[in-house]
Amino acid sequence: MSKLEVQGKDLCLNGEPVQLISGAIHYFRIVPDYWEDRLLKLKVCGFNCVETYIPWNLHEPKEGEYNFEGLANVEEFIKTADRLGLYVIVRPSPYICAEWEFGGLPSWLLADRNMKVRSYYQPYLDKIDTYYDVLMERLKPFQSTQGGPIIAMQIENEYGSFGNDKQYLAYIKDGMEKRGIDVLLFTSDGPTDLMIQGGTLDGVLATVNFGSRPAEAFNLLQKYFPKTPNICMEFWNGWFDHWGEEHHTRDPQDAADTFANMLSRGDSVNFYMFHGGTNFGFFNGANHDEKYEPTITSYDYDCPISETGDITPKFHAVREAIAKHKDIGELELPDPIPKKNYGTFELKQTINLFDALSMISFPVRRANPESMEELGQDYGYILYRTKLTGPKKKAPLTIQEVRDRALVFVNQEFQGVIDRWKNNTIDIEVPVEGAQLDILVENMGRINYGPNLKDIKGITEGVRFAYQFQYDWEIYSLPMDNLEKLNYKTNDEQISKRPTFYRGSFQVDEIGDTFVELPGWKKGIVLVNGFNLGRYWEIGPQKTLYLPGPLLKQGENEIVIFELHEPANTVVSLIEEHKLC
Repeated sequence: MSKLEVQGKDLCLNGEPVQLISGAIHYFRIVPDYWEDRLLKLKVCGFNCVETYIPWNLHEPKEGEYNFEGLANVEEFIKTADRLGLYVIVRPSPYICAEWEFGGLPSWLLADRNMKVRSYYQPYLDKIDTYYDVLMERLKPFQSTQGGPIIAMQIENEYGSFGNDKQYLAYIKDGMEKRGIDVLLFTSDGPTDLMIQGGTLDGVLATVNFGSRPAEAFNLLQKYFPKTPNICMEFWNGWFDHWGEEHHTRDPQDAADTFANMLSRGDSVNFYMFHGGTNFGFFNGANHDEKYEPTITSYDYDCPISETGDITPKFHAVREAIAKHKDIGELELPDPIPKKNYGTFELKQTINLFDALSMISFPVRRANPESMEELGQDYGYILYRTKLTGPKKKAPLTIQEVRDRALVFVNQEFQGVIDRWKNNTIDIEVPVEGAQLDILVENMGRINYGPNLKDIKGITEGVRFAYQFQYDWEIYSLPMDNLEKLNYKTNDEQISKRPTFYRGSFQVDEIGDTFVELPGWKKGIVLVNGFNLGRYWEIGPQKTLYLPGPLLKQGENEIVIFELHEPANTVVSLIEEHKLC
């Protein structure tokens, strides 16, 4: 039994001063087979602690339905860290940011258009209470006060970047404590007056997050809390990427030098990220400052351990910084995970989305186009269909508040894209006999940070032809979680101008990690043996999708691609190199 406490300006474990050298690793971004590999690399780099968020939307995907298996088996992750002799910091805040879909909040909260998240709003608090009744019961036995490795837990995440509702923060704190959480509780915020004033709570340890100028950040922390230890809960040593940007990198020595400076001062540091991992499936988040910016599938973050688990120059620079500060012994790494080239092959089986609709969805009829959340859908795509009477002269078709990117079809012929950026309208005309209008909307990831957090998906207001709103819609939810129901056809002209599912197979003799390269493909998702690897988009910077070996099996493996546009070919390569540029 042990307890981490604050004594004056010292962080103490069982009464003895301790310096936490922690690294962030998110269990939900790594296949469970590799948890031990990543945690071992953290330990041999010289770290004594691992930090992880807990995303609410992963653990309660549907209201009242809980998931703690596979990628969501947080208890097994904590047990693994404990077995390796690492302390654990857990951040189970209802909101986590983390460049994760909706900042970890479950999408079903938004079925209530009046929902007010991250505030003292009783309907929101009621949902948290129900979730925490389940979650805290699972975490409670792993606390250091009960012989486990968890030494500290967070009550909210960078709350001062969002609001200043102290009653809400106190409610979360009290809710954790009344459910048996008795380890050290803390908050973490950016190093500005506004953020620290809004996000901290009397009687709770305050920490700061930053990527540079530690003395300046800690001076501000001390201004508000002059008797508190200096703790950086997120030292940003790299950064994440949005679609259409270049891959972010940070000089390894620059990151290591800033880190070493904090260690020499005696500060405790959580290295964010030590290993980033992957936004599998539809779990990437998005930012919205001047415009909507969805995050890519890779969460490499330019870390000491790459997305694929490889040692990087930053690892060695960081380890050297720690080694100058304390004895960490000789470097003994686990055996490297093999990378494999499984060759190039064609996906010859196809079925276009319009032919597939009745196999994987069923329509609901509504006067108005409703959002995903109102229809009980979390992620993926949604198709809206109506009949346009004719004749009508050419006029603009406008979608009011589309979230996020819509493909427009008239009589199943592609007309163009309307999105939440600059593509606002498409001119169409309707023949005398009328026409079928189909609008396929892609949810590209809910916003995870800032004032636009309430990011409802689909068509959120209405559709206008000229100035006239259109009514009487059939709506098909397409979460893409039941594609085993598809019946494919093999033909010589498999390339389609419509959104299409392409299926193929490849042989595996020896299992290893590999990377899906998609030359000539435009935009979509890739599933291997039913597991959604995530999104691809030709605009980059990500040019390959990481395919971890544990998702493969010896013998025949299935690959399915849902492509929104017309690809140049149907060729896929499985190569040994990950391409981020």
